Amino acid sequence: MKYLTIVLVLLTFTVQAQIPAKEIPADYGYIVKIGQQVPDFDLTTTDGKTIRMDDLKGKVVMLQFTASWCSVCRKEMPHIEADIWKKYKNNKNFALYGIDLDEPVEKVKEFAKQIPVTYPLALDPKGGIFYEFAEKGAGVTRNVIIDKTGKIVYMTRLYKEEEFQEMKSVIAELLK
Repeated sequence: MKYLTIVLVLLTFTVQAQIPAKEIPADYGYIVKIGQQVPDFDLTTTDGKTIRMDDLKGKVVMLQFTASWCSVCRKEMPHIEADIWKKYKNNKNFALYGIDLDEPVEKVKEFAKQIPVTYPLALDPKGGIFYEFAEKGAGVTRNVIIDKTGKIVYMTRLYKEEEFQEMKSVIAELLK
């Protein structure tokens, strides 16, 4: 048992060492920090399914905050669909949820068709979930990557090609 514990600690340290140490700029407007446990909340998808964050422990989770009126979201979402969702959607150790800021279900469903994306979108009435992660008045187009233990390990803001590529590498590393 002692050796198993040592091996697990070394493996955890090795994976964490390969994830870039990212300093989140203050102007990103996050109130959560890298290394912090993700807040526990429930998501309700556009098809009425309820997912509790705490139930996703053991999976690498990507939360993508979005809204239909957000032009940068519309630019980024096809990349998430093609480069992340299509690659990992059948991996039982991965979960991806787009969280739409304060829009009604029919508008969110139409938004998904327009882009188009097939990954699940969830509703966030009044921004209750969004404002657990970001300051009041902060903009959407942000991604939060959570490791299998429920810790926040990577966050993005807006769509920046270099940051997006780094995020893809982080997800791949966490799923090794």
